[in-house]
Order: sequence, then C-alpha cells, then structure tokens
Amino acid sequence: MTAMGIVYGDIGTSPLYAFKEAFNGSHGLPLNEANVLAVLSMMFWSLMLIVSIKYVGIMLRYDNGGEGGILALLGRAERMTRHRPRLAKTVALLGIVGASLFYGDAVITPAISVLSAVEGLSVATPALEHLVVPVTVGILIALFVIQRQGTGSVGKLFGPIAIVWFISLAILGGISIGQTPAVLAALDPRHALGFAVHSPGLTFIVLGAVFLAITGGEALYADMGHFGPIPIRLAWAGLVFPSIMINYFGQGALALRDAEAIKNPFYLLATPELLLPLVALATAATIIASQATISGAFSLTQQATRLGYLPRIPTLHTSSMERGQIYIAQVNWTMLALVIMLVLEFKTSSAIASAYGIAVSGTMVLTTVLVGIVICLLPKRPNPMLLATLGLIGLVELVFFASNATKILDGGWFPLLCGLILFTLLTTWKRAETVLTAHDAQGAVPVKDFCRMFGADIPRVRGTAVYMSPDPNTIPTALLHNLKHYKVLHERIVFLTVVTSELAHVPDSGRTEVNVIERGRVYQTALHFGFMDEIDVPRGMLLFSRHGLEFEDMDTTFFLGKSTLARSLRPGLFTWRRELFRWMQRNAPATAEYFKLRPERVIELGTRVAI
Repeated sequence: MTAMGIVYGDIGTSPLYAFKEAFNGSHGLPLNEANVLAVLSMMFWSLMLIVSIKYVGIMLRYDNGGEGGILALLGRAERMTRHRPRLAKTVALLGIVGASLFYGDAVITPAISVLSAVEGLSVATPALEHLVVPVTVGILIALFVIQRQGTGSVGKLFGPIAIVWFISLAILGGISIGQTPAVLAALDPRHALGFAVHSPGLTFIVLGAVFLAITGGEALYADMGHFGPIPIRLAWAGLVFPSIMINYFGQGALALRDAEAIKNPFYLLATPELLLPLVALATAATIIASQATISGAFSLTQQATRLGYLPRIPTLHTSSMERGQIYIAQVNWTMLALVIMLVLEFKTSSAIASAYGIAVSGTMVLTTVLVGIVICLLPKRPNPMLLATLGLIGLVELVFFASNATKILDGGWFPLLCGLILFTLLTTWKRAETVLTAHDAQGAVPVKDFCRMFGADIPRVRGTAVYMSPDPNTIPTALLHNLKHYKVLHERIVFLTVVTSELAHVPDSGRTEVNVIERGRVYQTALHFGFMDEIDVPRGMLLFSRHGLEFEDMDTTFFLGKSTLARSLRPGLFTWRRELFRWMQRNAPATAEYFKLRPERVIELGTRVAI
C-alpha cells in the first residue's frame, strides 16, 4: 500500500497539469477533436512503451543488490566493466550525467506538483487566486522543515491517501467518459501516428507536453529497493495505470464538450461542491509526490558519497524500522531555497511546465543506454528482441529529449544549469581524489614490511592506535607523520580500512575482516559497508570481538590523514577545478563526524600536495 504514494506520487499527480499543457501556452495546439484524440493517443502509448514495457517490464529485472536507480545501475555496470578501462570511463560518465540531471528534476517536481494542486483554489473561488503562491510556499516550507523529524508517522497515511487519490481520478474520469464515450477512439494508435505524419512539426513541439505524463517513470526503478519489483508491478497494472488513463480520457471528453474547460480540465471534472475537497486531496497527493522526490535526492547523494563522487556527508537515519528514511541537511535546505525561488519566479504551474521534462528525459535516455550495456555484458547471450525493444525505446526517448530541448529558453535552462553545476562538483571531487590517491601511492610503504622497518628500537606507549587507511595494502601516511613528529608508536596498532561495497547492503556476518601482522601488536582490519548502509565505525568495531580484538573506549585513539591540494603556481586547465576542490574540502563535514567517531578520541594529521 505504501508503494502507491512513494513510487507513483510523481506520475500519479501528472493529470493535474499534463493534458492541459498540450493546449495552453505559446506552443499549445488548437483545440479540436482530432488534436484531442491525437494527444490522448500519444499519452497512452507513451506510457505503455516507456513505463509499462521499459520500467515495469525490463528495468525492474536489473537491480544492484536489490537496489534501483541510475547510480545503483552505475555501480553494477562499473563492476562488469572493471577490466575494460575505456568502457568503464564511458559508463561512469553516463551515470554521473544522469544523476546530475536527476537533481534538476528533483527541484522542479515539488514546485510544479504543489503549485498545480493549490491552483484549484482559483477554480473553486476566483477571489482566492492571490493566495495561490503564498499558500504553495507555506506548504513547501512545512514539507522541508519536517524532513529532519522523519516522515514515518506521516508516511503511514501515504498509502491510504494515494489509493483514495487514484480511485478519485478513475471516478472523475469515468463519469466524463460516460458522457462522451467517443473519446475512447484515442486508444487506436493510428490517431497518434496520423497526427505525426500529417503535422510532424506540431507533433515534435507537443511531445514536450505529452512527456509530462511520464515524468515519474524513473521513480519506479529508483524506489525498487524499498518495495521490490512485485508490489510495484501489481500497483501499476492493477490501479495506477488504469486510473490515470481514465482521468486523462475524462479530461479529453470534457474538452470535447466544453472548449472553455481546457483552462483547468482536471478540476472542472468535479462538481462545484466537490472542488474544495478535491483541492485538499490533490494537495495531499502532491505533498506525497514531493516527499518521494526529496527522499530520492537524499538517497542519490548518499550513493554518490559512497561511490567517491562527493565528500563524506553525514546522513541522519530518521527511522529505526525503515532503512530508506534518511535526512541530509545540506541537500534539504539547498532544495528548499531553489524550489521557493522557482515558485516565486514562475508563479504558475504552466510556466514551470516549460522548465520541466528536459532533465528527466535526459536521465531516461542514459538509463536506457546503461541497462543496454549491462545486458550486453551479461554471461548469457542477450536476447535480440530485448535489445531491439530497448533501441526503439531509446529512440523515442531521444525524440522526447529533443522536443523538451525546444523549451530551454522558456525555463528549460534551469534544470540543465542545476545538472551542470552538480556534474562539475561530482567530477571535480572524483578527479581530485584520484590525483591525491595516486600521489600518496608513490611513497607508499607495504603493510607487510611494517615489522621489518619499525622494529623493537622504536619506543612504545600504552594504548591502542587505530589508523584509518584508505588502502589496506599500505601503511597509512598518518602513521608515518606521527612517527616522524613524536618518535613513538602505540603498544597496539590497528590499520582500519572502511570498504564501500558495490552491493547495497552488507550483513553483519560479512562486515569484518582481520589480518594479523604481529599478534597482540599489529593488525590489518577492514569494515565492509554497502553503498546504502549507514557507516558507523564504533559500532562496526564491536564486531571485531569475534576475532579476539577488544577495544577499550578510553584507551583507543583514532588517527586520520588528510591530503589537500596546494594552490597552483602556474595557471592551467585544472586550476579553477583545483580551487573548487579546495572550497569543497574546506566546507565538507569532518571525516570523524562521517565515521561517527568521538571528536575527543581523534587526531588528524594533514599533508599538502603540490602538483
């Protein structure tokens, strides 16, 4: 039941604005029977091809340890291309571009969804039109403020509200279809094909509005890890798809009966006495849709951190029962500022619709390419029909992307700008970290040589020193610097590497690894976490007791190493990215905080790298 609200919140609220956008605005079609049937036909078959066949039928079969989403797919593809460096670079680029574009879409979804719902006030009572923007901003602020407290208690209402919403969509649309059953002729794909053949230019433009009906398709795959493929498939086929299509056809039937209704056909399906309750229900549904998008942005940020594309950002788990309920303050407040800016700048859902679609259509294209690569690399020979289907879907998505690109000057630049900024941040951090890691590797000392190089001549002090080590095969630079300055070693030394697995979750039984270098004195250890797991080093270290390693809290000191890039002496192509990395590093949360280490038990030793 919960899957109804979380997975289908975005696509389920599209009837609020998608159909009317095809006939409104500067690029709207003339309202006549042929155009109404053509638009409905394009919506129906687009949902069938991209959502039903691609996402429900194909994508849900290609998970990464039970998790979905473009970064989860990237993790699987990177694992499969490990021995093909060129292909691996291409795969990484596709995944990061897609993830960057997702953020642009994530900002727009709450703005357009809540604003389109609250606009029902002006339909119910035109005198309230001036309250639409203030009420929308108030709802959005409240939505982002409650994120830190978690949505567990509110989330229990998501399923029932979503079911009432979809049933209401079907009832409103069904009543209207009953009055004008001729609208069902749009199920015939010849209406869409005929329109495309006779008016290719208009078709290309109107596809930008048609695409609004499928913008929530990517959420099906992204939320796979929370619910599994079977509930998602059942919900789509049993309720969601029939309900939204009945409503779209009902809006089309209303437009055929009354041309004036195209101003807001969704709300005008209801009788006047039902308008205000429908506004309240629509607002609740759009809040659920927005919540799903916000949660998706949190999850994507967490995955990017695990994969090394962002600095270590602490994540607050807001539920002890649901693993997917997390909160990242930096992402939350940045999204709120951008969403409010969008609402205040564009003021209407129709204006925001001009900015909507280009980011998510780009993400869909990249997802299709990535899953195609994964299918081709599987040990089993790929099914030619499957590849041909993906090729057709990718071609259609490219056409949608091109159509949405026509709206760049009307607002489409906003999600592209957000995506470009995120892409720059992600790739800059990854590139700089790769440079620093390569530099550290040049002077690395193998762990196996520790006892030979640092023998009995070096004084020992009481206690345990835990050196956080990014490379399990080499001695951490923090130890070398500590020895250089203080000329002593602790009586027990533990090299600890935190390993982020390409799997989503690692059970406690497989979390620890211990290699004895010198029994009782020197150990090489590792803690394994999935890219969706909460990294808690102190808790993980308790599991070392099964290997005979016990740690006294007040007798253990953690040593962290930190490498930074020095300012560039000669300007060049990497100069501005170097400064960007330095800025990101300065503003990144402390490593100790990320690993959940007690600050009073941590010593950080830094080095500056000049390249």
